[in-house]
Amino acid sequence: MLSVFLQTSAPEQLNPWQLVIGASPVVQFVLLILVFMMVMCLYIIGAKWIRLKQVTDQSRGFLALFWADERARTWNGKAMNEIHGQSAAYDRSPIATVFRAGYRELARIARGGHPSIADIGNVERALRRAQSAELTRLENKVSFLATTASTAPFVGLFGTVWGVMNSFIAIHGEKSAGLDVVAPGIAEALIATALGLAAAIPAVMAYNYFVRRIRVVDSETAAFASDYLNIIRRHLLVD
Repeated sequence: MLSVFLQTSAPEQLNPWQLVIGASPVVQFVLLILVFMMVMCLYIIGAKWIRLKQVTDQSRGFLALFWADERARTWNGKAMNEIHGQSAAYDRSPIATVFRAGYRELARIARGGHPSIADIGNVERALRRAQSAELTRLENKVSFLATTASTAPFVGLFGTVWGVMNSFIAIHGEKSAGLDVVAPGIAEALIATALGLAAAIPAVMAYNYFVRRIRVVDSETAAFASDYLNIIRRHLLVD
């Protein structure tokens, strides 16, 4: 008899999923936005991590290929042709892409005779354009992580404020401030806050990590472009 009494008098547990289903349309819309942000961030994090790993591995492979041949240091035409042919296997490497851009510009110049100072300037601009294009490609979608990191907490806060407002409206309507009146609204409000933080925290951590990795890749690409241009100047420049 006592057990039956305890079972009937035990407080009803709030189920988070039921709270989400029973939440107001505004709070549900906020939660939907936050879920979308979280899913997109997870997709971007996974795709960008794979891309940067490919970039790092292939750039190391191409640099090993380029500098392993001593003929490349003295600009042997046959060696450069071979390296250019093999560079197609490193299509994910920004360094290989910059090399191919410079090689194509040199091939165009070579058809008109020996390169001059102005022609070397054209090669330098081609290298810079290729480097800039690769940097833009690497930074693609990373800004979404920054947007999520800065806005998701505020979107969640909006849902929280709306849920708390509904709780006060319920208090006025029921003429009671009991937990059974205010708890559902406050609980759904806190879910919005938690989801906003769950979307923002990984986003800001991933954004900082990817920005640092991209800066390293861009720095390595710029260093190679400078070395590549110096080789051209030393061995091909005719005043």
